Amino acid sequence: NEGNEYFKERDYKRAVVAYSEGLKKKCEDPELNAVLHTNRGAAQFHLGNYRSALNDAVQAKKLKPTHLKAIIRGALCHMELKNFSEAIAWCEEGLRIDSKEKKLVETRAKADKLKVNIKALEHLPVPATRFVSRSTLGSSVVERSGNIKLLLEPSNEEEEISDGLAEISLDGFHCDNATGAKVHLDADGNLNWPVLFLYPEHEQTDFIAAFHENSRFIDHLMVMFAELPPWDLERKYLPSSLELYFEDEERAEMYEVNPGHTLLQVLQHKRYFVKAGTPTVLALVKHSPFSEKYFCGKKVHRL
Repeated sequence: NEGNEYFKERDYKRAVVAYSEGLKKKCEDPELNAVLHTNRGAAQFHLGNYRSALNDAVQAKKLKPTHLKAIIRGALCHMELKNFSEAIAWCEEGLRIDSKEKKLVETRAKADKLKVNIKALEHLPVPATRFVSRSTLGSSVVERSGNIKLLLEPSNEEEEISDGLAEISLDGFHCDNATGAKVHLDADGNLNWPVLFLYPEHEQTDFIAAFHENSRFIDHLMVMFAELPPWDLERKYLPSSLELYFEDEERAEMYEVNPGHTLLQVLQHKRYFVKAGTPTVLALVKHSPFSEKYFCGKKVHRL
């Protein structure tokens, strides 16, 4: 009930925490647990944590295979993650339960279209990257952004297949990235960026659609890992155990990120380049065998 109240107030971070506390009680009612997972997934979805939202949808469906809300949420998560084949499979599963469910019918059609577009894109040559001057963003964005360096890919001229391209258009301060999310100015003149978290040890990702430039990384980690993800079988992906890095591809060097820093502080680093409108960070477990192997032979700039 507490989670539902926070959700109604659009305080999705607190809703996630409340639903997580409910799940920790480990009640024996599968129906209630399915609702808790579904509702937490909805809150995660609104925060842009699509991978976490999908994990909750999966768990809810295991508890209640006919739970349409969980199936719809899973399909929508796969759409945001550009897993169109998986989105279609989830839609078909839901339509077997209710063949007239409007949201599933619409999502199924959209996934079909985008899947075809992606196949068409596979035959296109990879566009060359180029640097774009900060002045292109407009004076108000420059004032907020400081020395943010954008490494962008020009969009394809064919409008009908542009949905699947990693493209960016700076008109009106909106940037389209490969996931379809956009960097935008809020009412207070602050930038909100789509941000991608990579977990190389498990080949998993988390995508945050709107990461406020003045939000700290640790705050997002606390929400994303309020409950350990199902792929973390060793239960070691705790916010306090994680190290964040970004890669300087030009120099083939790694830079450690202070989790207490804001996104803006990281983006203003002299060696950070935002590719295709989507800041990206890698998350690894401190002193883990995988981490030591991953950094072997690489130059790493530690905090």
